[in-house]
Amino acid sequence: MNRIAEITRKTAETDIYLKLNLDGSGNYKINTGIAFLDHMLCLFAKHGFFDLEIEAKGDIEVDFHHTMEDLGIVLGDAINQALGDRKQINRYGSFLLPMDETLARTALDLSNRPYLVYAVEAPADYVGTIDCRLFYEFFQALVNRSGMNLHIDLLRSGEAHHAFEAIFKSFAKSLDIATMKNERIKGVLSTKGVL
Repeated sequence: MNRIAEITRKTAETDIYLKLNLDGSGNYKINTGIAFLDHMLCLFAKHGFFDLEIEAKGDIEVDFHHTMEDLGIVLGDAINQALGDRKQINRYGSFLLPMDETLARTALDLSNRPYLVYAVEAPADYVGTIDCRLFYEFFQALVNRSGMNLHIDLLRSGEAHHAFEAIFKSFAKSLDIATMKNERIKGVLSTKGVL
């Protein structure tokens, strides 16, 4: 069964097309209109071995908030859709990732119970042209729509680019582990029998 999702979302503020393949090889084609966010999403695809295609247009002349939040919504929807019945997935994933002087840890549970713990003290107010507070909005929207419990901890900080690169790579690795199929799992990994 192909674990692929294709989502289109159009509002008065954004117009987003996204295609995600959980069983890809890290290929990506991403254009959000926000260069640093494109870079982070390319890293996410490459290090999680997800094939990811995104074309987004938003009211970035106002600010980046609508585009970043709506991208979180659409990526969350895509993860949820691609997971399908969630049978035989590992469900849990975590990864500790260094990026030069920075160190990020993510842990997640694909439980269908959305919850975000975001322990990130950004080392600067802006990275590139993005207000660093908007990364919280991105991940909160993603968590809400994917049904994911996600903990993000920036354990050591330094240069802002490195900090968010470590976060996105760590998140990619954690999600890759959690979405992997495990033949030993019969149905879903829960004593309740459902996720």
